[in-house]
Amino acid sequence: MIRHRPSGSGHPYSDDTEQRSPVQPVAGEPLRLGVRTSGDIDAVTVELRVDGADAVILPLARVARSSRGQAVDGGHLASAQARTARAAGGWQVELQAPPAGSVLRYRFAAAGTDRGGSTRWFETRVAAWRDADAAALAVEGTAVDVVPGTLQVLDDGERIHRLRFALPLAPGEHVTGFGERYDALDHRGAQLDAVVFEQYKSQGAHRRTYLPMPFAHVVGGAGWGLHVRTSRRVWFDIGEQVSDRLVIEADVDAASGAPAALSLALYTGDPTTVLDAFLAETGRPRVLPDWVFGLWASGNEWNTQAEVERQMALHREHDIPVRNVVIEAWSDEKSFTIFRDAQYAVREDGGPMRLADFTFPADGAWPDPKGMVDTLHAHDVRVHLWQIPLLKLRPHPTGQAAADARAALAEGVVIRESAPDGTLRPYRNRGWWFPLSLMPDLTDERAAAWWTEKRRYLVEEVGIDGFKTDGGEHAWGEDLVYLDGSSGDVANNRFPVAYAAAYGRLLESAGKAPVTFSRAGFTGSPAHGAYWAGDENSTWEAFRWSMLAGLSAASCGIVYWGWDIAGFSGPIPDAELYVRAMAASVFVPIMQYHSEFNHHRLPSNDRTPWNIAERTGDEAVIPEVRALVRLRERLVPYLAEAAARAVSSAVPMMRPLYFDHPTDAAVWRHPLQWMLGSDLLVAPVLEPGAREWPVYLPSGSWVEARTGAALTGGRVVTVDVSARAAVPVFVRAEAWVALAPVLAPEREPHRDED
Repeated sequence: MIRHRPSGSGHPYSDDTEQRSPVQPVAGEPLRLGVRTSGDIDAVTVELRVDGADAVILPLARVARSSRGQAVDGGHLASAQARTARAAGGWQVELQAPPAGSVLRYRFAAAGTDRGGSTRWFETRVAAWRDADAAALAVEGTAVDVVPGTLQVLDDGERIHRLRFALPLAPGEHVTGFGERYDALDHRGAQLDAVVFEQYKSQGAHRRTYLPMPFAHVVGGAGWGLHVRTSRRVWFDIGEQVSDRLVIEADVDAASGAPAALSLALYTGDPTTVLDAFLAETGRPRVLPDWVFGLWASGNEWNTQAEVERQMALHREHDIPVRNVVIEAWSDEKSFTIFRDAQYAVREDGGPMRLADFTFPADGAWPDPKGMVDTLHAHDVRVHLWQIPLLKLRPHPTGQAAADARAALAEGVVIRESAPDGTLRPYRNRGWWFPLSLMPDLTDERAAAWWTEKRRYLVEEVGIDGFKTDGGEHAWGEDLVYLDGSSGDVANNRFPVAYAAAYGRLLESAGKAPVTFSRAGFTGSPAHGAYWAGDENSTWEAFRWSMLAGLSAASCGIVYWGWDIAGFSGPIPDAELYVRAMAASVFVPIMQYHSEFNHHRLPSNDRTPWNIAERTGDEAVIPEVRALVRLRERLVPYLAEAAARAVSSAVPMMRPLYFDHPTDAAVWRHPLQWMLGSDLLVAPVLEPGAREWPVYLPSGSWVEARTGAALTGGRVVTVDVSARAAVPVFVRAEAWVALAPVLAPEREPHRDED
């Protein structure tokens, strides 16, 4: 066996052994060609022809094989670490790309002890960067001008593959936004890109994100923003190589000489004005019900009706109000539509089923799903079910899952990929999580309806209130083909937006609010449900990364955002981290805790307050969390009003201080403080062992919530945070009378610091 895939798997941050790198050769630059072979191959050569000239035969060197990004951190769960080194079967050669416009043809041949073989011929044109006419970039807005002489295209003589240009950055300007970002609030001096990617943990260290947007604010001068109007991948050099330039490079596909290969919107004004213009163009958020502001609770090992009911009863026993439960491990893990252990007759056509089609054994995992939901509703708890947008094919499916897979192929509702012979075949998931699964094309209304109708009985008959729309990052590769003919480089980033929208339509069609809870997204995501920050460990560093994620997401229009309080993975957080994180989460839009599957090993890794208390031996955790969740309950009317204002006016609900104080340079020295609604300034404690915490108060009159002390802004004050459930909160003076009963301030010492 010998295989070459010119574009590889499509992993955005790692080349595969068997690909061409770069996929688009650039004249005079290194070009690597590779193959993967079976283990009995002893030698591989490549036969090269340039513009029909005589062939050149070059040997390939054996290399360690990498596929689907196996050599880099970025897969999902333990499987990502289980396949990182496969020494046999990789071969590569590196050469210099010929001149621009050349047509490069090549094929590989292998020789071995038992068998050899060769590939088909592959062909590509070589491109080069050249200066472009102004018409190549369609600019709407006059905030700034493109830096003269920087507009260039990567042109192979027939097609333009990329376009780049520079915008000026003035001294003192800060560049922020770009979707949900974990590493910083101000990205000036850095490089990043916009492509949807599942970075399993440590997102802040890798500058990768589930939810990018090619949209940014430029704050500190006259005030402006930008939106690169594309769903293709975009790269940003934000003054790293040239300090006074923002260099933007984007994938495009246009005929050589064609006008408007790319469109750029430039917005003028303060951050709220810029965000309002962006949302007017790409989709505004919608008001969700007030109950989304209550506590959300989940654990991946709550995988039976008895355990869910037990955990909800424990919330009542400990007098910790809970308003939402997310049940992740509910399904048969094959169809993601059927409760585990349910008995039924397979519907061979893959059509939607009704509740009456199922029998739930009394000794099964879920003996009465509807009865469970009805009981939870009676206790004012909403129920959300976990989803994944895949048809699982490993292990080999049986029952309804197998019928659904056959029906999906017969109905033509799956994403396809271009095969080496030019034909189309069903796309099989290339990521680590649920590998080789089929993927429904949820960007297509017919396919999305086929998919969501199978879940209608869960909403209309079982009574489910929402869905955790997890895993929207599985579309990899420019060779994917969607049902409307779009290629993967165009549609992959759009997929998670369509995923949440499809489930929202299902809920609305059943008379319910479109409450989805997603981690992946792109431009357009603010219009579709709620989001959480994705997978992270229980560390202080991840705590800080997550707060940055929430603020950057808010700056791009995400209203309903939360995170896994104190992290969901790895060893449990200690009591201090858990309580500090819980205290901070009182003041973010979505307050939810969650824990990763741990194979039911003991002791439990659940992130429930009682388990943290038991594991750490610190019983004070429970009353501290009780007081915090009760405070959250009192805040719900305020939060609902803030959310409604965010939807109607584009003023983010949880927002960085620069929104209210765009000309105050000091706010950038305190990036992890925020305004929550119109009147609350929040500065969470983000370091272990803190007894005091510095807080920057912008201009104005403020009241410290815990002490009632009146303070003037424009300075740093120091707050006593020796009580670990304390989170520094300041109230605008004019709102203090109304909010004092909600915040229940305690009279504790306070001192100022100039």
